[in-house]
Amino acid sequence: MNGPSVELVGVSKRYGEVLAVDDIYLAVGEGEFFSILGPSGCGKTSTLRMIAGFEFPTAGVLRINGMEMTDVPANRRNVNMVFQNYALFPHLSVNENVAFGLRVKGMENSVIDERVAEALAMVQLEGMHHRKPAQLSGGQQQRVALARALVNRPAVLLLDEPLGALDQKLRKEMQFELKRLQREVGITFVYVTHDQEEALTMSDRIAVMNDGRVLQVDDSASLYDRPSTRFVANFIGTSNFLTGRAVRLEGSVGEFEVAGVGTVKAQPAGPISEGSTTSLMIRPERLRLNASEPGDNSVDGLVDESIFVGNDILYLVRLKDGTVFTIRDQNKGPEARTAVRAGDPVRLSWAPAATTIVSD
Repeated sequence: MNGPSVELVGVSKRYGEVLAVDDIYLAVGEGEFFSILGPSGCGKTSTLRMIAGFEFPTAGVLRINGMEMTDVPANRRNVNMVFQNYALFPHLSVNENVAFGLRVKGMENSVIDERVAEALAMVQLEGMHHRKPAQLSGGQQQRVALARALVNRPAVLLLDEPLGALDQKLRKEMQFELKRLQREVGITFVYVTHDQEEALTMSDRIAVMNDGRVLQVDDSASLYDRPSTRFVANFIGTSNFLTGRAVRLEGSVGEFEVAGVGTVKAQPAGPISEGSTTSLMIRPERLRLNASEPGDNSVDGLVDESIFVGNDILYLVRLKDGTVFTIRDQNKGPEARTAVRAGDPVRLSWAPAATTIVSD
């Protein structure tokens, strides 16, 4: 990671008796696409608004490009913000919307024209400069909002759930567009979302928040494969859980006794002591139906339901103790889809390396 563009050191935010952000530490690298992910009310938008200067911390220090900005108002920070509702002026053209901030700063017309043309080219809206917002699609309006923010050449671009108003197909397209744009312009992006797929798709690193606290900061693959807590594991994708007591820890492999299942192996075992009880997580795509390899973990169950979701088939399998596991299996065609039906007995298998130990 490069030097930090944004630093939050022991930052908290109270609204009366409500503690919205609780003593968080974050460092966002220069040129990084950094996402803050969490459920509604977790403190992610309050954190973004403090970086923007729309709110001030109750405690802690906030720095942008190494300069303390804790109590500096928004108009004196080299940041710009893109909102979910775009906030475009309906009576102004695309060109005038993008140029608005530069005109407020009193820049010369020739400079404004050059900067606006450059910004519209970045978001691939050349030739649409005379249109009004009502004449644009939702995705095009979002690009205008991005151009209006980028035209000021901020050190940090803040994005508050900017794709929330788009339909699913367009939202996915815009995810790739945003990532492409961020790489091309090289500006630090701080992106707030409650959509885990969105965060995983675009981010260099992600901070997962809940109840005002940062639970884990990591790259997408590490968050998904090795979540540190049960909350993170549940929030990032779908997870299956077993509760096990550590009975043997040798080297990198741990053995856990699970009621109704037997011995489950985990590799690596992680920092845990023998005799302690912990949660074991297995992702749905790491489970196999009626197929196993030597050394695999395995458990028997009955299929409650099979759900066709296009590329994949989801199976809900009930274990003997009543626990329901979700299995994601690749759709291999009509014959494979009918090979396992509701009510069928099955054996689930998975490798020890697919068992992740998470704290509660």
